[in-house]
Amino acid sequence: MRIDEFPEAAAYLAAIRRADEGARAQCLRRWDAVAKPLHSLGLLETLAARMAAVQRTPVPHATKKRVLVFCADNGVVAEGVSQSGCEVTAAVARALCEGTSNVNIMARVAGADVRVFDVGMANPVSAPGLTVASCARGTDNLARGPAMTPAQALFGVRAGIRAVEEAVRDGCDLLVAGEMGIGNTTSSAAVLSALLGVDPETITGRGSGLDDAGLRRKVAAIRACLAINKPNSADALDVLAKCGGYDIAAMAGVYLAGAANGVPVVLDGLISCAAALLAVRLCPAAADALLPSHMSREPAARLALEALGLRAPIVADLALGEGTGGVALLPLLDMALAVLNGEHSFASIGMEAYKDQT
Repeated sequence: MRIDEFPEAAAYLAAIRRADEGARAQCLRRWDAVAKPLHSLGLLETLAARMAAVQRTPVPHATKKRVLVFCADNGVVAEGVSQSGCEVTAAVARALCEGTSNVNIMARVAGADVRVFDVGMANPVSAPGLTVASCARGTDNLARGPAMTPAQALFGVRAGIRAVEEAVRDGCDLLVAGEMGIGNTTSSAAVLSALLGVDPETITGRGSGLDDAGLRRKVAAIRACLAINKPNSADALDVLAKCGGYDIAAMAGVYLAGAANGVPVVLDGLISCAAALLAVRLCPAAADALLPSHMSREPAARLALEALGLRAPIVADLALGEGTGGVALLPLLDMALAVLNGEHSFASIGMEAYKDQT
């Protein structure tokens, strides 16, 4: 079932505009006026210019940052693809709401707040600050049939869109999308196998630390998903529904809504990259709002970033999730914007500007 069979969703996608290339060019000229060798801040200059383009201003800003963490469970854990079960999703979701989980700690250092969403947890959690936006208690087992119906997948996408719209109302101008869900590296690898036509064995990683037998079970589950469900690689909604998870669906909604609202969204690792590729397949203009953060140790993450045409500035062997890799980028962006918007220019020190001689 294609996205154009859902008029509300199709209309939302049609309203997303490409980024402002004029603002990007002006931002890059501002970089060239900073008193330093040309392009010497590398990818940080590129990311600031991406922010300028999606924010439609030559002076990009990150005055209020928010991390959106989507918690959901995956029925494929029944195949023995993870060391732990859905009880861990609930435990971490509770910690996220209490402000004690890893991403909460990192976000406080980076000056970002954290919002937590139940978009499909098997075990519901009652905790202050948790937004419930679920239509099911986890997905079905993708190794035995479709993970979701198309309508359920769109419900998840809408949850992400609404989270962004709330953030925009609150004045947020930079977002990070994160997730928590046992089994979601399996669903993400299944999504990417389907979208990219890659053999599961070449891109499936060990997730939270599977042994060799567990890795074989994980690859077998993805192979079964592709064989039984026959996802259509040309139809992103079909791939999402048959291979994905509610957290992936919600993050895809975040990337679509970020583009629609002129708000840059920072990617995290494998799961968010799979969601981003789905969003871009649904609406190519959504790619403009994406900011890569790190190169995950999961093998599929590299392929996803390459497919998105993005280079990650952080290479630190990260694989934690929760949005932690995305949050790690925020201080780097703050520093880059401080340099870009500062007063240390060639003109201010009476020096002739460098010229590009390459």
